[in-house]
Amino acid sequence: MKLVLYSTSHCHLCEQAEALLAQLGVEAEHIDIVDDDALLERYGTCIPVVKRADNGSEIGWPFDIASLRSFIA
Repeated sequence: MKLVLYSTSHCHLCEQAEALLAQLGVEAEHIDIVDDDALLERYGTCIPVVKRADNGSEIGWPFDIASLRSFIA
């Protein structure tokens, strides 16, 4: 399954989300929202957000490893 992580640099919450993904052994495509005005407007106040490419569902911060595991299952 393809996952997308919407984030930005120097975001400690985004780093925590990346660490949770790594703990689960899954990779996500990282998209920096600063590079796209529409993404910045949509996610600017709620990153990090993980999105499933297969069905478009999203989980936004705060999430923990259990909720992330359930989200990608």
